[in-house]
Amino acid sequence: MIISRLTCRGLTPRWFAGVPWTIAAMSRPSSDLAEFRKVFSKAQHIAIITGAGVSAESGVPTFRGAGGYWRKWQAQDLATPSAFSRSPSLVWEFYHYRRELVLSKSPNPAHIAIAECEARLKEQGRSVVVITQNVDQLHRRAGTQNLLELHGSLFKTRCMSCGNVAENLKSPICPALSGKGAPDPKAEDARIPAEDLPRCERSGCNGLLRPHVVWFGESLDSDVLAAVERELDTCDLCLVVGTSSVVYPAAMFAPQVAARGTPVAEFNMEDTPATARFTFHFEGPCGSTLPLALERCDSEPVR
Repeated sequence: MIISRLTCRGLTPRWFAGVPWTIAAMSRPSSDLAEFRKVFSKAQHIAIITGAGVSAESGVPTFRGAGGYWRKWQAQDLATPSAFSRSPSLVWEFYHYRRELVLSKSPNPAHIAIAECEARLKEQGRSVVVITQNVDQLHRRAGTQNLLELHGSLFKTRCMSCGNVAENLKSPICPALSGKGAPDPKAEDARIPAEDLPRCERSGCNGLLRPHVVWFGESLDSDVLAAVERELDTCDLCLVVGTSSVVYPAAMFAPQVAARGTPVAEFNMEDTPATARFTFHFEGPCGSTLPLALERCDSEPVR
């Protein structure tokens, strides 16, 4: 069942070799920070997988679980191709709200610790790659350079006519959406005509734009997945930060790394279905636990 769910999203079957999801681990992961730091100090290529829990500490709503509503809808009601086909105005209101909300937020200490770690280790000939499920670009705003966005970005658009993907940081993204998108369940839908919604700016096109995010029912970008596979195949330390480990295919990434004997450290508010598979588990807010874990080691050169 897991294989059928994941392969339909573009993941190759070899990811599942030797990773039966239900096998119980032999022992509880370690929470010894000193031991983690020893492993961290020797790692040459670190892969960091991040999820909604990182951005939640910046005040970005997850739209998952109880209370994860915009007006009367949950994300899965609006983040679909069929919803956009039925009402592009309503879907754009939802994404306009999310864009404007994120623009009012700032990277938190977890985002900053990751970016600073990447820059510091690069000077030492070591590398860090961030593989994120988040679409808010807070990692990029914190300074992360080597970033793979599994689910796209709120600040990129894709033309429904010509297919052009472009970064778009306009606020508002178009005049007709100014002041729209209030999350109040009593708010009326704007019902903006399609010609007044965001349009492609390529010469001679003017096609309707959609958010460049992976919607429910769509496959992840095969090029991004291939890049993720290469990074996870070569990393010698993997961190899983602020993710519930229930959203596929990302939920299988770290267990696959652990299955080949590579140390995996989980930083999360609570245990996840994958916790027992990992070498380390650090419970608490990522903004508190991660900076301590990634700070400069005594053995690192000072420049």
